[in-house]
Amino acid sequence: GERPLPALLDRLRETFALRAVSVLELAPDAQGRPGRAHEEGVWRRVASVGVDPAGSPGAGETTVPVDERLTVVLSGRRLEAADRRIVEAFAAQAAVALRQERLAEEAATARPLAEADRLRTALLAAVSHDLRTPLASAKAAVSSLRSPDVEFDPEDRAELLATADESLDRLGRLVANLLDMSRLQAGALGVTRTAVGLEDAVPLALDELGPAAAEVRTDIPADLPAVDADPGLLERVLVNVVANALRHSPAGRPPTITASAHAGQVELRIIDTGPGIPEDRWEHVFLPFQRLGDRDNQTGVGLGLALSRGLAEAMGGSITPETTPGGGLTMVLRLPAADERPDR
Repeated sequence: GERPLPALLDRLRETFALRAVSVLELAPDAQGRPGRAHEEGVWRRVASVGVDPAGSPGAGETTVPVDERLTVVLSGRRLEAADRRIVEAFAAQAAVALRQERLAEEAATARPLAEADRLRTALLAAVSHDLRTPLASAKAAVSSLRSPDVEFDPEDRAELLATADESLDRLGRLVANLLDMSRLQAGALGVTRTAVGLEDAVPLALDELGPAAAEVRTDIPADLPAVDADPGLLERVLVNVVANALRHSPAGRPPTITASAHAGQVELRIIDTGPGIPEDRWEHVFLPFQRLGDRDNQTGVGLGLALSRGLAEAMGGSITPETTPGGGLTMVLRLPAADERPDR
């Protein structure tokens, strides 16, 4: 089982009709040095079963040493030599079980630390690349416009201003994603749900994406129910999911957005015809920073889909991937219809 040590000790107690069974260990001294068996007051009970378990080797009727630092103490009656040999086998197994428990605890403690370290390393890489790139582009454009040594014609000036504007918009989206993800993971994300029409929310998201989203096709029925969502969070979800679809769509084949309602839910499908993702990798795209190490200057920090799923779930919805018929990936955003809220 998951906790074999207590089960093993309990079986030992029942087999020999004992009052209690204890596993004692020599505790380190104040300087962290291992305790000595002949010293007083250095034993500690690391596991026990039964009533009034022993706290020191002399407190029980039978003591079975396992090694220099570990011993098993039986309380209730003194065992004969033949029984003692059986108990020694139990004691050896108890020592193994104790080591297994401690290894499992160490692994459980190490996993969150390793994950935090991985995310911290990924964040630093993201900041050094994805945040620096649009900042450098905007800085270069503004510095060029301010340079007294170059005279720009109106067309060049407009292009530089557009570059600065686009770069700062991208920088703003990256920073917003990082801040939203940190609030989401800290449980500090405020959600204010209200009725939102997708016929209004989708165009706003496409406008935020700028010229890149101009060719995205939409098919939202006029009689589609409003969704119960936070307008600001919904826009962030749509921007991130559509941006991901745009990034992977072939030239001349922009994504399509369709919507439908079923069983109290509204489903929004963002459909691309790009290379797609193998089904066994679908869940990996929702992990933060999964795109690190395989990016170009146009890709984000790998937070978009991870953040989108978290925001959708915070609004009572979900995001799931599907294979686009003919090839590609379809992201399905499901949100409750506005008239289906449980508190209404």
